[in-house]
Amino acid sequence: MAIKSDKWITRMALEHGMIEPFEPSQVRSLDGRRVISYGVSSYGYDVRCADEFKVFTNIHPTTVDPKNFDSAAFVDVRGDHCIIPPNSFALARTVEYFRIPRNVLTICLGKSTYARCGIIVNVTPLEPEWEGHVTLEFSNTTNLPAKIYANEGVAQVIFLEADEVCAVSYRDRDGKYQGQRGVTLPKA
Repeated sequence: MAIKSDKWITRMALEHGMIEPFEPSQVRSLDGRRVISYGVSSYGYDVRCADEFKVFTNIHPTTVDPKNFDSAAFVDVRGDHCIIPPNSFALARTVEYFRIPRNVLTICLGKSTYARCGIIVNVTPLEPEWEGHVTLEFSNTTNLPAKIYANEGVAQVIFLEADEVCAVSYRDRDGKYQGQRGVTLPKA
């Protein structure tokens, strides 16, 4: 297994559509304003959060059940930012659409700017031949409201290339989150 460099990521994105839209450099400002960086980094790609969010709410009392998920547990929010209540949780998605090669696995970690504010960004690994918008999970671990910015960097994807191709990919298994678009809720 080898971690892939900025040159590999750029080649795969441009020649094979691995990341769309793709930003070939680190963007730190946009239209003269400072943004949380996104785009290619030395050994990864910093993804952006889209402008659609699902924020947990207790307006409709329900149990969070991954086998029988009640969408009433969320309130839909759309805009240039999202406020996550204290000690709460929200789902979002990446701006970028990914197509992972058969011999690659990715790991995604939250950016330090959010981590230092008590905001945890969780993303499960992107498996070989998975494709779609990445669903982002934000946990606000503080006792204060937390702000997430749309169209700015939130997490870094690290690409690991295997020495050999896997026997069965996510596509081969007909994975339930294959080709997901938008913020995708749990599926049983």
